[in-house]
Amino acid sequence: MASYDIAAIEVKWQDRWEAAAVSRVTEGSGKPKFYNLQMYPYPSGELHMGHLRNYTYTDLLSRYKTMRGYNVLTPMGWDSFGLPAENAAIKTGVHPRDFTESRIVKMKEQLRRLGNVYDWDREVACHRPDYYRWTQWLFTRFFNEGLAYKKDAPVNWCPQDQTVLANEQVINGECERCGCEVVKRNLSQWFFKITDYAQRLLDDLDMLDKWPDRVRTMQRNWIGRSEGAQFSMDIVERPEVSIEVYTTRPDTTFGMTFVVLAPEHPLVAELTVGTEYEGPVAAFVAEVSKVSEVDRLAGGNDKQGMFLGVHATNPVNGTRMPVYIADYVLMGYGTGAIMAVPGQDQRDWDFATKYGIDIIRTVEPPADFDGEAYTGDGIAINSDFLNGMEMAEAKATIIDWFETQGKGARTVQFRLRDWLISRQRYWGCPIPIVHCGSCGAVAVPDDQLPVLLPEVDNYKPEGRSPLAAVDSFVNTTCPSCGGAATRETDTMDTFVDSSWYFLRYTDARNENEAFSRVNADYWMGIDQYIGGVEHAILHLLYARFFTKVLHDMGHVSVEEPFDALFTQGMIVKDGAKMSKSKGNVVSPDPYYERYGADAIRLYELFIGPATDDAVWNDNGVEGTSRFLDRIWRMGTGDIGTLTERAATDADAEIVKVVHRAVKKVTNDIDRFAFNTAVAALMECSNALASWMRSDEGGNQATFDEVFPMVLLVLAPMAPHMTHELWERLGNQTLLATHQWPEWDEALVAVASVTLVIQVNGKVRDRIEVPIEISEAEATEAALASPRVQAILDGAQPRKVIARPPKIVNVVI
Repeated sequence: MASYDIAAIEVKWQDRWEAAAVSRVTEGSGKPKFYNLQMYPYPSGELHMGHLRNYTYTDLLSRYKTMRGYNVLTPMGWDSFGLPAENAAIKTGVHPRDFTESRIVKMKEQLRRLGNVYDWDREVACHRPDYYRWTQWLFTRFFNEGLAYKKDAPVNWCPQDQTVLANEQVINGECERCGCEVVKRNLSQWFFKITDYAQRLLDDLDMLDKWPDRVRTMQRNWIGRSEGAQFSMDIVERPEVSIEVYTTRPDTTFGMTFVVLAPEHPLVAELTVGTEYEGPVAAFVAEVSKVSEVDRLAGGNDKQGMFLGVHATNPVNGTRMPVYIADYVLMGYGTGAIMAVPGQDQRDWDFATKYGIDIIRTVEPPADFDGEAYTGDGIAINSDFLNGMEMAEAKATIIDWFETQGKGARTVQFRLRDWLISRQRYWGCPIPIVHCGSCGAVAVPDDQLPVLLPEVDNYKPEGRSPLAAVDSFVNTTCPSCGGAATRETDTMDTFVDSSWYFLRYTDARNENEAFSRVNADYWMGIDQYIGGVEHAILHLLYARFFTKVLHDMGHVSVEEPFDALFTQGMIVKDGAKMSKSKGNVVSPDPYYERYGADAIRLYELFIGPATDDAVWNDNGVEGTSRFLDRIWRMGTGDIGTLTERAATDADAEIVKVVHRAVKKVTNDIDRFAFNTAVAALMECSNALASWMRSDEGGNQATFDEVFPMVLLVLAPMAPHMTHELWERLGNQTLLATHQWPEWDEALVAVASVTLVIQVNGKVRDRIEVPIEISEAEATEAALASPRVQAILDGAQPRKVIARPPKIVNVVI
């Protein structure tokens, strides 16, 4: 337990920060701006220790940058539309609005108790009309630009709940809400035309050099640009029908021995209607619709298919090939049809072997190859005029042939599909479209926005959106011709809300615009964005898409929203990520009572490298609490003695220790090495305590010089206690806005330190290195050690863990 009144100090300073408006900022203060943002949360109402890691990082950075002289914007808001509140309404009858608002109140209380400061004047909540009015306004702009459209598409359908599910709401082929087996169903759905921006989204990843490499790689793979050829094949039995295919390996076309359509392909029904295959094929399609796309694509599964009773003509050699449907082909990829080349594709090989289809190799495998399908590079064989060519030459040659013959063309395709935003749910932003028999789909005019979410008696979807049951909502007049019309009853995917909320923060109380161009241009791009890697693809990709569209429309000057991205590791307990669904959450409330917010914040920072997952230790907060108690007792005179005496070498050395700590903490915060920043302050406090407890005690003048520096660099991590001590030392300025301390390079200089080199955890060498040695330099020095080289004996280590300047561990 701390030796000071934790609760009283925390309440005092939380009130003072609010009264002083330390987090409220305006545009154009004369200081350099810093837009610091964490991904806004869904208001679940109960924060656990896993959540607090993210929030602590953001608040630390805000406080630190403020002290470094920046005009720091750190807003907060709520991703408050969505399934959890709707589920609660179905279960309890409590309106989703009431459910959501009560949880927002609770979460704000918990964030305040943690000591976090936000510009609450800019608070947004997606479910409130003053926000979703502008979400609807943005939709109408997309619609008018041809970027929002409606079409029939296969969707995940829950027969019991009678609603569409997003892919993430399908768990092992079942509805996450009721456990019912999910099927595929064609419905008319709204889409955003994100594919129009696919190439720019891909190219501009190169600009994001302050993003984690793995996130950029994930986005590149998701966008999935490929170059190849698209061509058509005639159906022998139905000359008026042809099948379009796209392939990245047109050089293997001579090895095509069958064609496969996705079960959802529109030609499936057309080719089988009225034939003996119609019934069996329909049954097969229905069965496949129950399997998730992930499971259908999974390797190692027994691929299932069915012959459609027709044949296609190979355009390069005129051979007659059977046409199948198969579960491993998806309508959402390419054209929904593939040229099957079993010699060069293992899935096709497995399918051909199972169904007795010919296999022809078109690429010469290495002499020692003893596998089945060969997927590597090599010389073209069994390919007529391509024989003897390397793959690149063969691809170019066959594409030229397709174009010369008028049978196909060079094509670039993307794995990325248009963004399906329709949800047949109640608790979401209504889509602002009116359907008129004469005018078609018409956008609701600006002066009629927002289209308010109506009250309903039943929140549960029953084959359609609950909004469809509200006649007063559905029946309206056409804004264009004035005739009778009906409103769109789908609501928007909540990813739409989160694709622009950061722009609303720049001008959150504007009643005339979604945001002003002036404010957006001042704050954007976001200097630091913090959030989980689980949002690496969808949220970040959609937000990038929105920003590019708004740039092209002239609403913002930036083309990328997030200049720098940090993805924190998760808190793990009982072998799994801390979450309510796992039943392994740790509530901060008892820790607040026993140790206080500062000790929790410090432990969240100290638990491990910020990028790595960290295992929760119930006793960990005890250690950071003892550290804070030591700082408190130093500041209140309860440790050692301080006297007015002549300065000694020991006093000069403690000044150096503190200056080194200030430099170390500053550099560590800049590189998000929060755990080592805390460790440096712990070492510094130990040195200070030993100095004060020495026989001669500490020098009062020296203490007065260095202890405030310790409080200043500790303040962003443990703000409550440091503010209290700062005031008790007689300072009149507010610590939160005080200038960050400077260190003296002459005092921090150290010629060298001993770097310990381990191999698999055992000490193998010690070498002298500069104190400022980098991680790369420490790794290089360790691997250059003759003793390490002797152990490696020419082999490469599996990994090297460098913690300069103290230790490097080589793992073999």
